[in-house]
Amino acid sequence: MHNYKLKVAYNGAPFCGFARQPGQLTVQGDLERALKIALRCDVETVCAGRTDAGVHALGQVVNFLCEDEGLANRSFLRSLNALTHEQISISEVVEVDADFSSRFSAVSREYHYYICNSETSPIFVKDFSWHIAKPLNIDAMFEASRHLIGEHDFKSFCMAVSAVDKTTMRCVNEISFSEEKVFGEKLLCIKVVGNAFLHSMVRTIVGTLANVGKGKRNPLWVADVLTACDRQAAGENAPAKGLVFWNVNY
Repeated sequence: MHNYKLKVAYNGAPFCGFARQPGQLTVQGDLERALKIALRCDVETVCAGRTDAGVHALGQVVNFLCEDEGLANRSFLRSLNALTHEQISISEVVEVDADFSSRFSAVSREYHYYICNSETSPIFVKDFSWHIAKPLNIDAMFEASRHLIGEHDFKSFCMAVSAVDKTTMRCVNEISFSEEKVFGEKLLCIKVVGNAFLHSMVRTIVGTLANVGKGKRNPLWVADVLTACDRQAAGENAPAKGLVFWNVNY
């Protein structure tokens, strides 16, 4: 069997998340449908990180096994892009070692969350950012984020149902803040890097930090949220449309 790795980008808006679901349009379901047509056999894919409904990706990594050799070429790449949904773009197909897993071989995953912090609603980035009209105190958000760096129990920052009988220990390596301009519109980019993430973890982190940035909570509150190990203690889930699965490191 040959092991192939795909680099996949997608606009998450039309999809009910990455993971296949019966009767629903998903990224994995559409990829596997396209692969079945191209290879004339059922193909099961593995991804680096499952994204929720509405979450985008620039650097999602997917691998699959099949008997066909020589698929790492431009012809197969063109065919696959022609067969997949118009909101999916595959930029790379390479053959990798038999033991490579896009999920288990990953060392860290990087997400970017975009906030438009202006009085007026954005036009060009409206579908890819969270509009917060009230000025945010970025210094306070940065101070609050320091409590989340390192290995902790992030049970407060994930969907409660997904934490049942599963470990919620994760290691966050970096949370950083920067300003970017896209089509002339200013965005606050929150970069979050960690070994792995729980269901809705990044969006809950951003929503919690936003409460601090709005002045509703002080930075020390985030430490209390972490200690509580209770989803009800944290802030709201930031909207899915502002989140991009940016990159995977192996």
